[in-house]
Amino acid sequence: MSNADAEPGAGEAPQSPASAALEHLVDPVVAVADGRISYANGAARSAFGIREGQVTEGDVTPSDVLAGWPRLEAAIDETTVGTARRVELEEAGYVARVHRDADAATIVYRPDESATSTESDRVVKERAINEAPVGITISDPDREDNPLVYVNDAYEEMTGYSYDDVVGRNCRLLQGEDSSEEAIAEMAAAIDEDYPVTVEIKNYRKDGTEFWNEVTIAPVRNDAGEVTNYVGFQNDITARKEAELELEHRTEELEYILDRVEGLVQDVTAAVAGSTSRTELKESVCDRIASEDAYEGAWIGERNPATGTVEVRTSAGVDPDSVPIEADHPAADTLPNEAVAVDTIDGTTHAAFPLFYNDIEYGVLTVCTDDYREIDDRESVVLSALARAIASGVNARETSRVLETDAVVAVELEVEDDAIAPAALSADAGCRLEYRRSVHRSGADSGTASLFSVAGDPDAITEAAEARDTPDLDCRVVVERDDGCLIELSGGDDPVAWLSERGARIRSIEAEDGRTSLTLEIPRSANVRSVVEAVEDRYERTDVRSFQQQDRSGETRQEFADRLESDLTDRQFAALQRAYLGGYFEWPRPTTGEELAESMDVSRPTFHEHLRTAEGKLCRAFFGDERSERPDR
Repeated sequence: MSNADAEPGAGEAPQSPASAALEHLVDPVVAVADGRISYANGAARSAFGIREGQVTEGDVTPSDVLAGWPRLEAAIDETTVGTARRVELEEAGYVARVHRDADAATIVYRPDESATSTESDRVVKERAINEAPVGITISDPDREDNPLVYVNDAYEEMTGYSYDDVVGRNCRLLQGEDSSEEAIAEMAAAIDEDYPVTVEIKNYRKDGTEFWNEVTIAPVRNDAGEVTNYVGFQNDITARKEAELELEHRTEELEYILDRVEGLVQDVTAAVAGSTSRTELKESVCDRIASEDAYEGAWIGERNPATGTVEVRTSAGVDPDSVPIEADHPAADTLPNEAVAVDTIDGTTHAAFPLFYNDIEYGVLTVCTDDYREIDDRESVVLSALARAIASGVNARETSRVLETDAVVAVELEVEDDAIAPAALSADAGCRLEYRRSVHRSGADSGTASLFSVAGDPDAITEAAEARDTPDLDCRVVVERDDGCLIELSGGDDPVAWLSERGARIRSIEAEDGRTSLTLEIPRSANVRSVVEAVEDRYERTDVRSFQQQDRSGETRQEFADRLESDLTDRQFAALQRAYLGGYFEWPRPTTGEELAESMDVSRPTFHEHLRTAEGKLCRAFFGDERSERPDR
């Protein structure tokens, strides 16, 4: 019971019809609000000795007059609003029924457990319906057009229609031009078939404004099972529905964008595979992204330490300026963090994706959208994959350029890290290792291995390799000499393969006493700084000894032949020429070494000595390994 219903008039005579009805009840009824008794019917005033005027003056507290009040107070606190709780008060000879309201509580006292108060229950039910937080309507299907015969306060507040506006009219008065025909038909079918239904429908308030209404209609039956009324529940779900519709719209928009992005990735992958240069690759990527309606444009920049900026290398659809490295801009933020960075600047969303491959930085791809459109996480994942494809393509171009270009930067590094296998073995075996070249294995042990000449005991180097706690490290002696051996080394930390994947060519590796000297050749067009930083990150105690720009000496085939011929003695050249022309290198041999020796008028051992020396010079010239030359004998 609300305070308005509970307050009596002069002389404790209730003024509302509900209160008047309670005055005739033989059961005591008390309403409590704000720690005071706000109403007591005649039976309660008589039973608890409440004098006239006490309730009106508000100076009577429940603890003053109500037996077992502490238990009643606890029951009120534990009772959910809009429900009731039964409390036995044996010392008072009553059973109390506590009805909890948002602002007050009504307590009905009954002489025993079986006593009921039909009138009180009816009043509570009326109050519950009228004060419910959802709109409630009741219609009468026995009258023409099933008109409304009751609406509660929440309905009036929700729709703007008063009781007098709607009683006698069908509930369809809330429908309008955008109300779903399917939902209307579903409600009509449910009423015709006498079953409950719940729909979501766009309705209109009295002032014409739209709102989304969750409507539940259910039949009410009498004891005979006949439908006497329909009760309707209206719940304003505008906020939730608008959020759902916005999500659906964004999902549809995103699905369209992702479809386009998927095609974009395929086209960019084709551009990466088909481009012949790094510049062509970047231009193709930016042009393809800018052609998409979802994007305003794209640009690719590279960090320039000399200017302290991310310099724009190529762009399409947009005309950006270079971005200072310290600026609050996604293109600057993405590189040091190696993570996607997104921000909206002057109404344009900039999404920056780092271009890294094998720890080498190749720049940053920045994609721009307009109209404040955000880039969803899923779209960001796809674009990140695109960025990785670009970086992979640039790496492939740079790796091939290291073999083709004559314009290189020679970098000398000193590394003291036993993670490098040659360095660790040099310390463990007390020897010196010098890199010769890499070879490809075949068969079961296929892969890449490196050849090193070793100045030291062959047994010591193999024993050191076996003792290392590196499961895949393999060291094989290929050739033993008096002063050392040639070994084939694979597994472990192989700087040759690791650096070649990053666009660097190994000119020399020398390992002694656990220290490694590396000389690299990197194309001038590559990001030399990024390659060096990758080495520093990978290996501890890395010192840069020198940077030197160089031009490789190009040599034609004829120049190579002339240089080799000038390096051979007359006897060595004659032995090599006669062996080749005489078919000595064919199988089966049409001639023997003895016959070739006779043609030169020398002994067979002398012929073979000249031939082996010539073959050695030929191999050294071909493999570019002048360090292993020996004096002619």
